[in-house]
Amino acid sequence: MIMPHHHDTHFRRVENLIAEWARAIDENRVEDIAALLVPEGRYTVRSRFNADRGLPHALIDTVSAAQLRDRIQSMRIANVYEPHHYRHLISGVQIVGEADGALRVRSNFLITRTQEASGDTCIFATGQCRDLIEMSANTAAFRSRELLLDSRAIETLLVIPL
Repeated sequence: MIMPHHHDTHFRRVENLIAEWARAIDENRVEDIAALLVPEGRYTVRSRFNADRGLPHALIDTVSAAQLRDRIQSMRIANVYEPHHYRHLISGVQIVGEADGALRVRSNFLITRTQEASGDTCIFATGQCRDLIEMSANTAAFRSRELLLDSRAIETLLVIPL
């Protein structure tokens, strides 16, 4: 029997972390994503256009798991929007290096949105995730998760985190 290499185990845990983020959102368990960040973890959604030019504007920028939890709670309570759900397709997961004890990971995403009332589905967002993932003995967690959107804007209000 061939034993898995140390990096293979890391890669599997990284893939599972990324997949759990997507599934939690797709299955309407959005509250669960905050637990996938370290307490001081940052979650940002911005356009590739802004990132390429060093422009700081972001559609979402939370600087802690607690701030992300607050945003999700307000989404559930205060925001009025047409009910819809997402489906994430993730590809190209790759560990590209290390930084300050965390793995630098890149992956691609395509997210569809389906309107509950009509059943209409459209491509909602595409882009790249740039993650810093902390590995411990049993767990992996996002130190930072930045989603760079290929388009410059979202065609409607971005209510649910991507």
